[in-house]
Amino acid sequence: MSDPPLRGAFPHQHRDPRGLVERIEVQIRERLEEAIEMASLKLLVDLRARHGRPAPADTSEADRKEFASLTSDVLAHVSAAFQGELNEHRQELERAEPSAHSERESRLAGQVLLARRLPDYWQRLEAHLAAYAKARLESPPARGGWLGRLRGNP
Repeated sequence: MSDPPLRGAFPHQHRDPRGLVERIEVQIRERLEEAIEMASLKLLVDLRARHGRPAPADTSEADRKEFASLTSDVLAHVSAAFQGELNEHRQELERAEPSAHSERESRLAGQVLLARRLPDYWQRLEAHLAAYAKARLESPPARGGWLGRLRGNP
């Protein structure tokens, strides 16, 4: 005899041993990571187009490292931007961030906390991501070392 079909709006969650709060936090974190990665990928493609470089390839280890570095920079910018704006949730954020194992995990934990506390978090996140991308795209290209200067780059 088979089990009766699961009833409810989200049947896939009925066998999930995690509590509702934990599932919500995981979903917020996944959404946050996705937003930061998508913004970073768009910025990487735009920066490469601006400098006449080819689009990143998923088979290139160097491109993956550049993407990971850019993603880390974007997350650091977002964290700093929110910390600069905060008044009321600063202490909660300071308690949430050091509890993680790495700097990236710490920043993500802080952003999850803010996403749960600030009603306009996602709009503010989009504004911070756009400001970072604009600043990076408007900044002069980095010097390419002696080989870049030999090719005519400043």
